[in-house]
Amino acid sequence: MSEKIYDVIIIGGGPAGLAAALYSGRARMDTLLIEKLTEGGQIVTTDELENYPGSIEHDTGPKLVERMVAQAAKFGTVTVKEKVTEVSLEGDIKVVTTANNVYKSKTIIIATGANPRPIGCPGEKRLTGLGVSYCATCDGAFFEDLDIYVVGGGDSAVEEALFLTRFGRKVTIIHRRDELRAAKYLQEKALNHEKIEFIWNATVAEIKGGDMVESMIIEDTQTGEKREIVANEEDGTFGIFVFVGLVPNSDLFAGVIDMEGGYIVTNDNMETNVKGVFAAGDIRVKTLRQVVTAAADGAIAAIMADRYISGH
Repeated sequence: MSEKIYDVIIIGGGPAGLAAALYSGRARMDTLLIEKLTEGGQIVTTDELENYPGSIEHDTGPKLVERMVAQAAKFGTVTVKEKVTEVSLEGDIKVVTTANNVYKSKTIIIATGANPRPIGCPGEKRLTGLGVSYCATCDGAFFEDLDIYVVGGGDSAVEEALFLTRFGRKVTIIHRRDELRAAKYLQEKALNHEKIEFIWNATVAEIKGGDMVESMIIEDTQTGEKREIVANEEDGTFGIFVFVGLVPNSDLFAGVIDMEGGYIVTNDNMETNVKGVFAAGDIRVKTLRQVVTAAADGAIAAIMADRYISGH
């Protein structure tokens, strides 16, 4: 165990964690950011950032993340790529254990985000990566000139459906209701797009296939009637992209941090029920989960962590 005690340890390297790192670094706090995979979180799968203030034309998630990582490093943030396995948050000094090390800190900012929620139907897990995907930017090109189905009706589903029109010969949105939940401007784009079609009041009940997706069963949410959609004989397969919500990455903090539905409860200052522990971004109970709100959360959390340490 290292004897070094950081001012703040940030768990998670998405927009919330990176914004927190920038603000804590500028406040001359000794900052450690722990990210188990790649910085950026869900934003690295986003092709266009039309709703982020100041985004330049054709700005992408990976480009924004690259700039945020560079900013955090410029102000002294140390980043390690390790998976956190255990946390001890009681007392003045918090302890974060990873597979390789044990770190100590005066404060913790939880920015672990959330992952895409699966449909939960038979065949989905087995065929993930074989036609089922949760990332249009990652996998869209694999379905060049094929039929593509997008499951969901919120902002993410419609944004990704619009992106997927670059590849698929037709993109069909399957939604459990009879109207989209996405922002109005996105709805208008999708409803007027010549390559996008809709299957309303339907859910995916089963996904079938051997080495790849070959068909799926959809169920009418009003009548319960089921029907099978089979891949075009010449194609042999089609793509299914799932955007039906998020699952918070909060298991590490269960029983210690107050939560609602797996999301961490904070006040407006990003403070949790444990002194010296803050949460920011998609992991929080909040109305809007977007890059801009995650970044704002991270900034607030860092400033409040600084004030906690200084006793202000």
